[in-house]
Amino acid sequence: MSFSRATYLPARRPPVSREGVSGWLRQNLFSSPGNTLLTLFALYIIWLTLPPLLDWALFDAVWRGEGREACLAEDAGACWAFVVAKFGQFIYGRYTITERWRVDIVFITGALLLALLLSERTPGRRFIAAFALFVYPLIAYVLLNGGMFGLEVVETSLWGGLLVTLVVAVTGMVVALPLGILLALGRRSELPALRFLSVIYIELWRGVPLITVLFMASVMLPLFLPPGVNFDKLLRVLIGVALFSSAYMAEVVRGGLQAIPRGQYEAAAALGLGYWRAHVLIILPQALRLVIPGMVNTFIGLFKDTTLVMVVGLFDLLGSVQVNFSDANWAAPQTAATGYAFAALIFWTACFAMSRYSIRVERRLNIGTRRE
Repeated sequence: MSFSRATYLPARRPPVSREGVSGWLRQNLFSSPGNTLLTLFALYIIWLTLPPLLDWALFDAVWRGEGREACLAEDAGACWAFVVAKFGQFIYGRYTITERWRVDIVFITGALLLALLLSERTPGRRFIAAFALFVYPLIAYVLLNGGMFGLEVVETSLWGGLLVTLVVAVTGMVVALPLGILLALGRRSELPALRFLSVIYIELWRGVPLITVLFMASVMLPLFLPPGVNFDKLLRVLIGVALFSSAYMAEVVRGGLQAIPRGQYEAAAALGLGYWRAHVLIILPQALRLVIPGMVNTFIGLFKDTTLVMVVGLFDLLGSVQVNFSDANWAAPQTAATGYAFAALIFWTACFAMSRYSIRVERRLNIGTRRE
């Protein structure tokens, strides 16, 4: 005789050790003896470093004060009063105080455009992107530099702090991507002359340190210009940074192009698509999707490399922080460490945000090819 059940047994919950917090800990931190030892070692390091760091940064920190006396206590931690007092210079540099509202408008408008572009539910994103690429830079230039519509002229020598950091980084990113794509296509071109010129450009710029490029753009370039012709120092730095970054971006994009199967090119040719239509519609969308981590890594490196502009007399965020260390009114043992901690926090927040958003985009674009 045999017996067959007519109904299914009710579903049972998984064991307690495999769900909830305990399940996550068991799977991720204590899944093997080796992982258990590493987890315990990491907890020990955190126990040694985190409490003193919190004491210095928060619990024993000085938040208010008018000068160095507030931060000279024997057990005083971070001197955040210094950051509060110098916050305006860290953000705007020596930009005219009465005109800083123009910088605020540029920052707020840029943040709003960025938020609209990053949101997938925003209607008309193409028009917003076109506005951000072609109209917003002109508005930002008029507001920041002045000289039009009754706005007072503010020389770029007075710009500084986070303003210079964002101007250099954003300009470099916006110019490096399209120029890098063209250089990558040129390096893979079947035209020998175009391929040769692209290779020379990429290898030349990649073989020179950025600090040398900045020196050349700031000091040497004016020597080769005709008499009476001169470029603003900030403009020279922007050009140098953009050209330098485009060489690295070109190699990142070339890696994506090489990863595209030959069949994609043949399929585009079978459809009767020309070179540019095939690349714009078929090849480049796939290649750029593959190299999102590399592109974001290049952007993050560029954002951090903006600190090098200090060597040519421009004071970015880090440069503005260092310049204010010389203020005798704030000469205290914790001033320098606090200033560097503030700059590091700003850079880490921006870089971490770019990294996390790139992971989100990568996951969304790889839905059809991701293996579970």
